[in-house]
Amino acid sequence: MSTVPIASPVSSPSRTAWNFLLLALASLMWSAQGTAIKVLDRHLGPIAITFLPFYVTTILFLPLLWRMRQINPNAGKPSGSDWGKFIVAGIAGQVLAQLGMTWGVSKSLASNGAILNLLIPVISAVLASFMLKERITRLRVASLGIGLIGVVLLSVGDLHQASFGQMRFLLGNVLIFGGCLGSSFYNVYCKGLMQKFTEIEILIFSYITASVASLPLLIWAEPFHFNNLSDLDWKSWAAFAFLALFMYGASMLLFFKALQHLDVTAASASLYLVPVFGVFLARGLLGEHLNSLALVGTGIVLIATLMVVKYDTSY
Repeated sequence: MSTVPIASPVSSPSRTAWNFLLLALASLMWSAQGTAIKVLDRHLGPIAITFLPFYVTTILFLPLLWRMRQINPNAGKPSGSDWGKFIVAGIAGQVLAQLGMTWGVSKSLASNGAILNLLIPVISAVLASFMLKERITRLRVASLGIGLIGVVLLSVGDLHQASFGQMRFLLGNVLIFGGCLGSSFYNVYCKGLMQKFTEIEILIFSYITASVASLPLLIWAEPFHFNNLSDLDWKSWAAFAFLALFMYGASMLLFFKALQHLDVTAASASLYLVPVFGVFLARGLLGEHLNSLALVGTGIVLIATLMVVKYDTSY
């Protein structure tokens, strides 16, 4: 595989605005994941909801790889050691992240999942400091802290409903936390792979290994039958298409595109935008009321995200 150098970060206002737009669009798509899962869980189990759209995304990515090979016919194939890295990214990253969250919420509370997800930017910063030697600067700590305060204000309702002390939710909470670890690890590990591979190659090859690794779950843990799909109504198919095209596809391409020019810690700060968009989607689609705390929290999260994307010059 030919080496693909990472583009040098450009601190111009246009580059900053572009990176922020990519991260914001990715967060917008991720904020609708919970709604899509709720629509599908009437017909499919958590493993099927997690991986059937994932398989579709993987198949749809293959023509992109073929097109890249046509444009750059001198690009080599991944070596055996490269495939080992993609296996690590696919299993310890994608499989753990997606299955941990979906299965965990099914055995716990959605509010517990929402609260535990707040740990992803912090876990990502810690992993990046060890795995990639990224600096944990005062600005980054301040941005993560301010963003966390804003999200807590947005999540007052979840905090009231959350329950971490009840033993019956322990397994689910552990699975959710595992999903958070998997998501953080995937982003950090794949950032390291960008020194040799493009973002599309990383996604395709890691998705292939994740798809192969997850097949036994659909065969033994939660046996799937294709006639289950006949029960899906148009809303369910729309949710399925959203997960395949946007959740696993477009959003990850946008996030990885921005990740080429940002450190993981800086890019992960944008994940605090996910609950912001979730609140406004609930307002627009479900008619839920926006209280003053939610509006204040939204402003704080936006300020924290802009701080690290615009003023962080340490990468």
